[in-house]
Amino acid sequence: MSNLYPILSTSLVDEAFAKLVEAITSGEFLPGERLSEAKLARQLGISRGPLREALHRLEGRLVVRTPRIGVRVVAFDRDTLEQLFLVREALEGMAARLAAERMTGREQDELADLLNRHAEQPDVASGRSYVQGRTDEDFHFAIVRGARNPRLEQLLLDEVYYQLRLQRLRSSTRPGRAQAALSEHREILAGLQSRDPDRAESAMRKHIRSARFSALADIDATHSATAKTA
Repeated sequence: MSNLYPILSTSLVDEAFAKLVEAITSGEFLPGERLSEAKLARQLGISRGPLREALHRLEGRLVVRTPRIGVRVVAFDRDTLEQLFLVREALEGMAARLAAERMTGREQDELADLLNRHAEQPDVASGRSYVQGRTDEDFHFAIVRGARNPRLEQLLLDEVYYQLRLQRLRSSTRPGRAQAALSEHREILAGLQSRDPDRAESAMRKHIRSARFSALADIDATHSATAKTA
């Protein structure tokens, strides 16, 4: 089901930006794929002005603009992806540590409810994939916000996450990864609920490392398959 349909809101740029993020990170467009401004404008039911501004906001996050070629979905090489995950591990580890001290009991309960909803999703229950959708349904977003550190939130939510959400879609479908990720999330939650910063940070770092290994294995497998067919 496409995420691109006519926008009715008065905040055209914000709406276009949000819809493009969801479309790209859900796999509607492939890494390296060229985006047609004319086609996107028609799908969203807006003029090219707001669309171009939305695409401009995505530059450096999810798209790249090349002279005489246009706008394409960003495609990461192995080294860049590994660097992003290492940065994420450090920042999210600190976020989990702070959240263990600062999240309210109500926020912890909401996080537990969120994981229960995730566990009930057919794809997660079957082990096919574990793809988190909107920001308010994302386990990691909730922890970063619970850390109560605006600068840390900006670094993660405005920069790193947009790029890593692209890879999440692919790596979460690797055999066994969906159930493992859910189990790792529950261990992070246990650290938060016990108000143990060391446990929460350790669990988060372990989770991000596992995600990194899965993402890199996916890239290596793709490259190997491509080499065999070349």
